[in-house]
This record gives sequence, C-alpha cells and structure tokens, in this order.
Amino acid sequence: MARRTGRSAWIAAPIRALLQRFAFLLLLAAAAGLILVSRIDRPAVERTRALVADVVEPVLTAVAQPVGVVNAAIGWVDDILFVHEENFRLRTENARLLQWQEVARRLEQDNASLRRLLAAGPDLTNTFVTGRVIADGGGSFVRTALLNIGAKDGVRKGQAVIGEGGYVGRVTEVGYRAARILLLTDLNSRLPVMLQEGGHRAVLTGDNSPFPRLEYLTGAAKPVIGMHVVTSGDGGQFPAGIPVAEIVSTDGGVRVRPLVDLGRLDFLRVMQFDETRIDAEDPSAALPPLLPQAQAQAPAQAPAQAPAQAPAPSSATPPASAPAPKPRP
Repeated sequence: MARRTGRSAWIAAPIRALLQRFAFLLLLAAAAGLILVSRIDRPAVERTRALVADVVEPVLTAVAQPVGVVNAAIGWVDDILFVHEENFRLRTENARLLQWQEVARRLEQDNASLRRLLAAGPDLTNTFVTGRVIADGGGSFVRTALLNIGAKDGVRKGQAVIGEGGYVGRVTEVGYRAARILLLTDLNSRLPVMLQEGGHRAVLTGDNSPFPRLEYLTGAAKPVIGMHVVTSGDGGQFPAGIPVAEIVSTDGGVRVRPLVDLGRLDFLRVMQFDETRIDAEDPSAALPPLLPQAQAQAPAQAPAQAPAQAPAPSSATPPASAPAPKPRP
C-alpha cells in the first residue's frame, strides 16, 4: 500500500507541475475553441447548445431566485433610506413653513391692528406717532404701560394716547427712547369728557377698577346705558370728540366701560395735538360755546349806549345857539 502511494505520487507530481505551468494557455485555448464553436451555425451545434441550455436552465433558475431576492432586498433598503431622507427633508421644510406661517399671522394681526388704529381717531389731520407696548405696569395700585417711542420720536408729556377704538390714556413720563402712559382706569386719571348725545360736560375719574366713574354731571343730563362718552376738549390738552367709553351702569353713580380693551394693548397712537395750530387755521374752533351767543347779543345793546358815548362838540365849531359877533367900528 505504501509502495502504491509513493509510486502514484511520483507519477502525479510531474503532471501537476505541467498543468500548473500551462494552465493559462489551456484555458485560453478552450475559450477560443468555445468562441469558434458558438460561431458555427450547423444543426448539430445548435442542438448541442439547446441541450446544454436545457440542462443548465434549472441550475440558473435556482441560482437566480436568491439573486432576485437579494436585489429586491437591496431595492427595499434603498427605498427605506430614500423615504427616511425625504421624510427628514419634508419635516425640515414643514418646520420652516410653520415659522413663516407664524410670521405671516403676526404680520396679518399687526396689519389689522394698525388699520383699526388708523380709523380710531376723530381727526386724522393731527400728526401722530405709533408705538408698541413693550411692558405693562398693571397691578393692584397702578394702571400704566410702557411704549417703545420717546422724545426722539416727538412724544411729549401730557399727549393723548389712542388705541383700537378710542382713548387709552395720556403720557406721564417721557424718556429718549421710551414713554410711560397713565391709563384712564388709574386712580390718578382725570379726564374732561362729555356725553356724545347732548354734549353735557363731566369728568371721567379712574379708581383702579375696570369701570371708571363719571362725575360732576349737570342736573339736566340724563345718562342712559349704552350712551357713548367722548373727550370734551376742555383745557386744550386733548382734541374734542375722541371716543372714550360707554355707559354700562347708572345705579349708585354712573359707571362706564372703556371702548379699548386695556388688558390687550399692542399698538398705540400718541396724538401730537397742537392747539396753537388750530387757532391759526380756524380761530373760531377754539372759542368756548357761549362766546358766539355773547357776540350775537352785543349789537342789540349798542344803540342804548350810543347817546352816552356821543363825542363832545369841537371848540373850532361854534354852537348853533351862540350869537354872531358884532363888527368893529
């Protein structure tokens, strides 16, 4: 047994070395032969190729199935990765669009607020400056707000502040970049007003409650719930006719509700009212209401005082009753 094994190894070793040396040439010759055979169109060769295809087909089919499964799995993974990337992109774009939507809504609200603010004042010919409320000093004992405009914008102490619907308060402190306003509900607020129906004068007094009091009404005034109160213009600090409040109660004193929601202040308009400009344009606009009646009665009293104010006769003119001078001889 050992002899046979050694003899076979002695014979196979040269053959193996020969095959390893000429393996490349043999494979190249086999490939060339197959190419030549494939180019032959004889019926025998065709039948042979068909037979080989029939034999190899089940093997190729069996091998193709796992390959198809692997390709489908690769495509599924690619789809998952694409969907993940697309989902991330859409989420980022959606977040960016939501930010722009919030900006658009805020701009829309600001636009609507400014539009309502422009229609709130009684006289748009007066110059004004618009600011935004940046702080609310509301509390148990104070009703104020802080605006982001000041002396650099032309704001002065005592000017009227108008919101969306009517009067809000007046400027009490002015800095270079900011100003503080005293709301009409504050305990220190006193505003000369009048009833819009009838024109009866009164004073709107704040008491730190949501509903200020209407005081010093004349006996002829008959306040009714729902009647509006406007500024009277007395004192010349504010123009007349600015909407202020609405009467909500007449039991135990007249109470009013401000036309502006003082708990939700955003944009406010500071009216730069100049009484001297109105006097220069129309002097009769600043006259008190009783002055025209006094002027109407003045001509009627003039004839009665005319005889007492007649001028004395001049010394150069001789009186009618004086005798004529006699000529000298």
